[in-house]
Amino acid sequence: MGNQPFDISEKVIVITGGSGVLGGSMAEYLVSQRAKVAIIGHTPKKVATKLESLKKVDADVMGFTGDVLDKTFLEHAKEELIEKWGRIDALINAAGGNRPGATIGENQSIFDMDLEDFRKVSELNLDGSVVPSLIFGKQMAEQGKGCIVNISSMAATRAITRVAGYSASKAAIDNFTRWMATELAQKFGDGLRVNAIAPGFFIGDQNRTLLLNEDGSLTERGKTIIANTPMKRFGHAHELNGVVHWLISDATSFVTGAIIPIDGGFSAFSGV
Repeated sequence: MGNQPFDISEKVIVITGGSGVLGGSMAEYLVSQRAKVAIIGHTPKKVATKLESLKKVDADVMGFTGDVLDKTFLEHAKEELIEKWGRIDALINAAGGNRPGATIGENQSIFDMDLEDFRKVSELNLDGSVVPSLIFGKQMAEQGKGCIVNISSMAATRAITRVAGYSASKAAIDNFTRWMATELAQKFGDGLRVNAIAPGFFIGDQNRTLLLNEDGSLTERGKTIIANTPMKRFGHAHELNGVVHWLISDATSFVTGAIIPIDGGFSAFSGV
């Protein structure tokens, strides 16, 4: 590993949701920076496709297919990682998402929400970050060094209409990030860090129809978002990578419990 604080070559990085849009973009970038990357995804075909793509950049990558809520699966993945690479330097909890039943339709109110879907969204976004943090974080605690990067959202701190389940679970991620940062630093030393990034609005498979019409034009909701984003555009997946790189590098050795907005100014703007 290089001596430069921003150098992440040879760092062992686990990315849950690593076969998705945002997690996959992070994986590609980190592999290009000569990090040793292991992706975890839920769908075998997506994991295989992403691995094939990553191996064109660097053959030294790993992929695991399973559920981020499954402790036994994650324990096995951790054991394989340690056997191959000897340590885990960083965990990026990029697994997450939404469900239609936890989203309020245009002609619905909160009283129409499907509570079972609300619970599943909460479980995926909150527990889906907590469980990997416990499994891989324990290894970091034993090493005395390591960092976790969670994925928050603009929906965590502002009332973003319609996405009730997603908003509640991402607000919980903010609290868990600060709590876990405090816990690890106090009990395992200053080599353990936990931070989060809070993306603004990025076009993904799950929100595409909310933000764009079939012809590519903005929906009314899309127009409202752009009107409240000083940069007047949506983000691109690769625009998360610089902050992720910074957070997992030694350049941020005194940064923990921070939640960094990457939002084109959305969270700074009052709307006036």
